[in-house]
Amino acid sequence: MSPQPAPTVIVLAAGRGTRMRSTTPKVLHDLCGVPLIGWVLRAAEGAGAHRTVVVDQPSRVLDGHLPGHVEIVEQHADRHGDGTGGAVTAALGAVDPDRPVVVLTGDAPLVTGEVVRALLATHAAEGNAATVLSAELPDPGQLGRVVRDADGAVTKIVETKVAGDATDEELLIREVNAGVYCFSGDRLLDALPRVGDGNAQAERYLPDVLGILRADGHRVGAHRAPVPEIVLGVNDRAELAVVREVAQARIHEAHLRAGVTVVQPASTTIDAGVTIEPDATIEPGCVLRGTTTIAAGAVVGPHTTTIDATIGAGATVLHSHLVGATAEPGATIGPFSYLRPGTVLREGAKAGAFVEIKNSDVGAGSKVPHLSYIGDADVGPGTNLGAATITANYDGHRKHRTTIGARVRTGVDTTLVAPVEVGDDAYTGAGSVVTKDVPAGALGIARARQKNLDGYAEQAAARAADATS
Repeated sequence: MSPQPAPTVIVLAAGRGTRMRSTTPKVLHDLCGVPLIGWVLRAAEGAGAHRTVVVDQPSRVLDGHLPGHVEIVEQHADRHGDGTGGAVTAALGAVDPDRPVVVLTGDAPLVTGEVVRALLATHAAEGNAATVLSAELPDPGQLGRVVRDADGAVTKIVETKVAGDATDEELLIREVNAGVYCFSGDRLLDALPRVGDGNAQAERYLPDVLGILRADGHRVGAHRAPVPEIVLGVNDRAELAVVREVAQARIHEAHLRAGVTVVQPASTTIDAGVTIEPDATIEPGCVLRGTTTIAAGAVVGPHTTTIDATIGAGATVLHSHLVGATAEPGATIGPFSYLRPGTVLREGAKAGAFVEIKNSDVGAGSKVPHLSYIGDADVGPGTNLGAATITANYDGHRKHRTTIGARVRTGVDTTLVAPVEVGDDAYTGAGSVVTKDVPAGALGIARARQKNLDGYAEQAAARAADATS
């Protein structure tokens, strides 16, 4: 048997999504760091799609939100009709009669490329004109039942939402339609234009193609998915929450089986784009988002949030918030640190308790132990910045950089008013406001001389007594 040609994938995404009660199009709502439709497009890519076409609303609300290789067509009711049949009609220009066509829905993100490949394999092996993806549920509810004949071919899909649509025997069937279809391209091109809208909703329904194909003498089959949650779609935020639980559990399981310790998955959020190497440990209460990368041996958490952060091998992050920051191997962060975009902690560097660092490079082995703000600064290796060291980087109009050399020791409560440079091996005195460069090896002190007023307390009490008499 010759290899089956790569499929054309049509993604239906023209629904209004009014039940989401949102100005954001439904299929662009976030699911573990990826929009709903992004998961569906990943499935198409994983299935080896030759061409992917998304059916959008006439207003093209998805423009600019999809990968460049994805084509967008609009569903116009006056030309294509309403309903799923009308949506696929809008994409018929992309259908190659010699290739299979897979139809997915943009609000059903739990279908995977692996499942679509299996659907295609069943379609080819059975010589079907159409193949339905199905799933077996313990409680099918009002989902459409897949009715098969003795040979396993699908005779019909019975809707159950209205009493009397299905017989008592059909209601006992637990195999349901998952809303994903595979068609032979030539059969779809022939049958779809014959689907009418003679129903209560006056819409053209894609499943009606199945009956037309059977009436033409073609075989319709079904491929049963291995997991029941494949049927879950998103119509409102409650359903999105249910789908998110499933997607998050899949992400957790993949990391756990790859050698990552996720101590308490139930309290841990990990986006789909996060990369974690084996032997890393994620403590409870962590939220790992975006393109965060965590290397082997790192310990993150508890109660840490990372967004697009890079955490090196053996680094530790405790009770902290990192956005667009990099911690090289062996770095230590927290508790209660805030590392903002552009921050780099070099190997073995430390950002301690209640420290904020922004757009700064902190050298290898350097320490910012506590209660400090370091913004727009370059810090050399082996430096220790005393408690409450501040870089005053903003003059009300522009940001300026501070340069701190290697092996520098700043005294507590030092303010460095940028632009200023502190040379290698220099010191600053506690309480100094440094506005001029400190040469290498020097001690920079910038504070008023202390003056003691003898008898001040007694004089102050006397003044207070006079004021109240």
